[in-house]
Amino acid sequence: MAGRRNLRWWIIGLLTLGTILNYLARSTLSVAAPTLQAEFSMTTEQYSWVVLAFQASYTVMQTLAGAVLDALGTRLGFFLFAIGWALANMAHALATGWPTLAFFRALLGATEAAAIPAGAKTVAEWFPPRERSLATAGFQMGTSIGNMIAPPLVAFCIIWWGWQEAFLLTGGLSLVWAALWWFCYRSPAQHRRLTQEERAFIGEPVDDIGDKPASRMEVLRSRGFWAIALPRFLTEPAWQTFNFFIPLYLVAAWQLDLKSIALWAWLPFLAADLGSLAGGLVPMALMRRGVSLVGSRKITMTIGAIAMAGPACIGLASSPGVAIALFCIGGFAHQMLNGALITLCADLFESRTVGTASGMAGSAAWIGGMLFTFAIGKSADAYGYDPLFVALAALDILAAILLWSLLRNRGAGSRLSA
Repeated sequence: MAGRRNLRWWIIGLLTLGTILNYLARSTLSVAAPTLQAEFSMTTEQYSWVVLAFQASYTVMQTLAGAVLDALGTRLGFFLFAIGWALANMAHALATGWPTLAFFRALLGATEAAAIPAGAKTVAEWFPPRERSLATAGFQMGTSIGNMIAPPLVAFCIIWWGWQEAFLLTGGLSLVWAALWWFCYRSPAQHRRLTQEERAFIGEPVDDIGDKPASRMEVLRSRGFWAIALPRFLTEPAWQTFNFFIPLYLVAAWQLDLKSIALWAWLPFLAADLGSLAGGLVPMALMRRGVSLVGSRKITMTIGAIAMAGPACIGLASSPGVAIALFCIGGFAHQMLNGALITLCADLFESRTVGTASGMAGSAAWIGGMLFTFAIGKSADAYGYDPLFVALAALDILAAILLWSLLRNRGAGSRLSA
């Protein structure tokens, strides 16, 4: 079979499409939330429990998903999880109240948990170190594209057909992608269309099937792991707040209807795409100027953390347009800093360990997001959203300080194995 030039970028394109559909599925609920609140007579606190059901199962399963990916290989492991999240999302159409909605949400969280570990593992296998930040930016853009597509697509489904059809459509698209992944993806060691030139450029191909699973305890004893996990714990609440609460905020603060939400709510995720791209390009530019590999990630993350001052000012917004503009700054900032943190897993750990390390760091991140969602559920109705947005910015600055403290003097070539 003839080889394909730059096959690694085709692989990232396939991975990005999967990430888009993963985030489209999870974002369907946030757009449908105002409709479902009326349908099921849900309070904001009850809605927060639905969100927490997703977050709790996602948090637990990120560590397990990473280990499964390392044990089964990226192709089979990610295929099984994709089938799972597609069916779980379609099952939302059977919900009859907020408790059953929470149950299906928990199933979705458990199966969607493999997306980021699978992305980090694919980047580690297919890309040399100097290209990893851009490759991570590529698949990470899928997270915001999925969120960007959700408001108009889901609103269209609800207006013309009903909220059940929105879940059936977004889940069905993921089923199609799962089949595409199974037939098209192979590891570099097994891919027949990988040319010798690209194989040499990537480095020694890794066959991830049959490798000994990574030791979680050795990962936990690594200072590098905590340098990733603790900042992700502090920064993830911002992204989950944007994912799950922007439509509800626009209704609560500005009394927008579903059509207006469809018009406005996708814009922060367009800005997040640009932030993902910046998170890929800035480290490459810094390395060309002599900054170390890890140093370029730390600087990129810090720039993003400082830019989170934008959404901290949402309480000063004089119109929904200004509020959306500040959300856009937040989306850009978060994806820029998050890309740097995700890429660090591929920089600091061997490829056979990346899935486990990334999954465990993801669990830490989602514990942070879950705790913040609980705070929103308890305080948003009583005090509003403004103090919460200020807290998000403060947490990101603290995360940057921790990253610099825990990764002092780490060289570019330092990698860890389990």
